[in-house]
Parts: sequence; C-alpha cells; structure tokens
Amino acid sequence: MKEYKVETLIFYSKFTFDRNHLAKSSNKAIQDKLNEYAKNGWRLVSTDTTEFGMAMYIYLYFEK
Repeated sequence: MKEYKVETLIFYSKFTFDRNHLAKSSNKAIQDKLNEYAKNGWRLVSTDTTEFGMAMYIYLYFEK
C-alpha cells in the first residue's frame, strides 16, 4: 500500500520592484525539500499553490 505525505512551504512577499522575487527566493528552499524527500524514497506526485495576503503557500504532495 502506498503512503502519502504533504509538505507545506510558506514564503512571504516583501516590497520590491522585482515582481518575480518570490519565485527566485523560493527555488533553493523548494529544491532542498525535494532532495530531502527523494533521499528517503519519496516521489513528488503533485503541487499546488495558494496566496493569502502577503504570503504564498506551496504544497508538495509525495508518495512512497
């Protein structure tokens, strides 16, 4: 039977003229989390994002 796990990452926006600053600043954190799960045998199967106020929530769905 497969196991499933959800990891939530939260990134906060800041005042800047670079409209892609969240995407740029979150890449390393997301890649680190993917590497951590991959080492333990988990596989990324889906993602989702939500924005609320100044925060961006990224959901990573894994299965094993």
